[in-house]
Amino acid sequence: MSLSEARFHDLVDAAQSLVEDAFDDCDLDLDLENSGGVLTVRFENGTQVILSRQAPLRQLWVAARSGGFHFDYDQASDRWICDSSDEPLGELLSRVTREQAGEDLEFDDL
Repeated sequence: MSLSEARFHDLVDAAQSLVEDAFDDCDLDLDLENSGGVLTVRFENGTQVILSRQAPLRQLWVAARSGGFHFDYDQASDRWICDSSDEPLGELLSRVTREQAGEDLEFDDL
């Protein structure tokens, strides 16, 4: 069953909120901006991680230094899963934060 547009937006809003909370609670020096459904995380070293919603595709896209990743919501596991690697969103965000900011950060609820 495909996601309704309203459910899709609710799920992306929830995911972005969890990501913002995780970054807010960490000790990293960074800037967060959430505008027009795009969450941008700017690290002290100038690198970025960008989470953007792709409503027509019902996907959440993540751009990081290591590349672009497209996530579909898996209703069975209640998680966002990368369509090319099957990596859950939380694991990818932990990995790119480690790669770009040198910090281990857990995104347990994603």
